[in-house]
Amino acid sequence: MRACRDPSRSAGRGPWPAGRPSYYQAGFLIVYARTRHEHGRDPEGDRRMGNVVDEQRQVRRSRYAVAAVFAVHGAVTGSFATRVPWIQDHAGVSAGQLGIALAFPALGASVAMPLAGSISHRFGARNALRGLIALWTLSLVLPSLAPNLLTLCLALFTYGATAGMADVAMNALGVEVENRLGRSIMSGLHGMWSAGALVGSAAGTLAAHLGSDARLHHVLAAAVLTVVGVLSCQWVLDLQPAEDEEPPPRFALPPRSALLIGAIGFCAVFAEGASLDWSAVYLREQLETSAGLAAACTTGFTLTMAVARLAGDRIVDRFGAVRTVRASGVLAVLGGLLIVIADHPAVAMSGFALMGLGIAVVVPLCFAAAGRSGSNPSLAIAGVATITYTSGLIAPSAIGMLAQATSLMVSFCLVTALSCGLVAFAGVLRPGERAKIGRPDAAVPDPRP
Repeated sequence: MRACRDPSRSAGRGPWPAGRPSYYQAGFLIVYARTRHEHGRDPEGDRRMGNVVDEQRQVRRSRYAVAAVFAVHGAVTGSFATRVPWIQDHAGVSAGQLGIALAFPALGASVAMPLAGSISHRFGARNALRGLIALWTLSLVLPSLAPNLLTLCLALFTYGATAGMADVAMNALGVEVENRLGRSIMSGLHGMWSAGALVGSAAGTLAAHLGSDARLHHVLAAAVLTVVGVLSCQWVLDLQPAEDEEPPPRFALPPRSALLIGAIGFCAVFAEGASLDWSAVYLREQLETSAGLAAACTTGFTLTMAVARLAGDRIVDRFGAVRTVRASGVLAVLGGLLIVIADHPAVAMSGFALMGLGIAVVVPLCFAAAGRSGSNPSLAIAGVATITYTSGLIAPSAIGMLAQATSLMVSFCLVTALSCGLVAFAGVLRPGERAKIGRPDAAVPDPRP
C-alpha cells in the first residue's frame, strides 16, 4: 500500500508542499491561525489548519473502522473453530483426515493472497476491502455444509482463500494508519481480531452447549458479520494508486527483508493455529470432556490472546519488541508444557490460556516490522503474510498426522518445541523497533490517548 495515494492527500490540497506535517508544525499552524484571527483573517492559514484537522480526524476514524474490520475477521474464525468437532462428525472424518482438511484454509490463503495487491490496485483499498471482507464472512457457511472429506477440503480451500486476501488488505491499511498516526497500533488492531474471535467462539460455545446445528449457527453468524464488515469499510482510508503506478505482480517471492521476520511469525502462527483448531478436539479426545467444555477451552485461548494484544502496544513501547517477544516466548513454552502433562481439563485449559498469552503480540509485531522494512513495505507485508499462512498450512495437518501416528499429546510436544523459537529468534524484530526508525516528521500524530 505504500505506493498508493489517498485522494485527500493529493498535491495542492495539503498544507505542506511535501511530506507530512509534524506535531510541532501542526501546533504552530494553530497558534498562527489564532494570531491572524486577532489581527485580521488569513484565508490561506485557515484552509491549511482545516486540512490538518480534517486529516487527523479522518485517520482516527479510519483507525476505528479498520479495528472493526479486524474484529469481524476474527469473529468468523472464532465461529468456525468452536464448531470443528461438529463439522468433523458431520463430515464423518477421522483425526488424520481432519488434519488434512484443516490444511486447506492455509493452502487457499497462500494461493490467493498475492491477488490482494492487484485487487486493491484495480478497485482502490476501500472497495477492495469491502468486497473481500464480504466474501470472507459469507464463506463461513461452507464448511458446515460439507458431507464428506472431499467437499470439506474444497469448502475450506475457499474459506481460506477469502480469509487470506482480506487479511492482507486489512493489515496493509492498518500499517498505513499506524504510519500516519506515528505510534504503535498494530497490536491493538490484532487485539480487536482476538476480541472478535472471542465473541465468535463464545457464541459457538453456547451453540455447542445447546446442541444446535452448526449450519444454522453459521448462516446467522455470516449474515450479521457481513453487514457489520461492509458498513465498517465505509470509513477506512480510500487509498488509490498513483497515476503512473504499475500494477503489482500477481505472484512474487517474498523479499529478503521478510524472510527473517517471517521466521518468528512462523513459530507463533504454528502454535496459534494448532491451539485454535485443535484445543477443543484435544480436550474432547485426550481428556474426554464434554463438547461444551471443549469449546470453552478455545474461548479461553482467544480471551488471553485478546487481552494481551489490546495491552500490547503500551508494553512494546515500554520494553521494546525484542524483550517483549522473548518474555512472551517463555510464557508460551510454559503453556505448552502444561498442555502436554495435563491429566485434568483445568490444567490443559490453563496451558492453552498461557499459550495464547505468549504468542499474542508476535504476529502484529511481525507485520509492523515488515511495513517498515526494505524498499517495498507492501511486498514485505505480503511476504510475511505468506510465510505465516504457510505455517498455518503446516500446523493443522502436522498436528493431525502426528496425532494419527502417535497421540495429540505428542503433537503438542512439537508445538512446545516451536514455541522455543520465539525466545531464540526474537532478535530479528530489532530493526523494526520504533525507537530506531521513527522520524518526527513522518506522520501526523494523534494527540489523544
